[in-house]
Amino acid sequence: MADPDEHPADLPECPSAQDGGLLPTELRAWMVLLAATGAVEQRLRSVVKERLDVSHDEFLVLCLLAEQPEGLRMTRIAELLGRPKTRLTYQIACLQHAGLVTRKSVCGDKRGVEVSLTDKARALLREASEELASTVAEALDHVMGPDQRDAVYGLLPGLAEK
Repeated sequence: MADPDEHPADLPECPSAQDGGLLPTELRAWMVLLAATGAVEQRLRSVVKERLDVSHDEFLVLCLLAEQPEGLRMTRIAELLGRPKTRLTYQIACLQHAGLVTRKSVCGDKRGVEVSLTDKARALLREASEELASTVAEALDHVMGPDQRDAVYGLLPGLAEK
């Protein structure tokens, strides 16, 4: 594992970002995205546990719900996160026990369950958002070369300013 204190400028350019390799451009780009995702997840885990006292997977559920004021059906959350429904049921139960989400039945569908954030969860996310955003920016700076970083920052306005 790379030294987290190593300065990004000292790192070699990401091999998958170099032209002339065996892989087509699309697959090289996918590999850069995977590396970036892995680096962000690795760094976020400790921050999320410390600031929100939830697992990384539970944090992903909170993030999805944060963008949905009306909540989401559990089947949709499972689909968006690519998680088995049984695992999601456990995660939602943990989040509900912590007072971070509520569950309610969907009108007209006996099996449908909709999940929403509580005010407590919204406040926690607001309080932690600056540190979480900085963690993402630092992780991306650590694993990506300047061209890849510029491309990602183009997709995420404001991230480059962190």
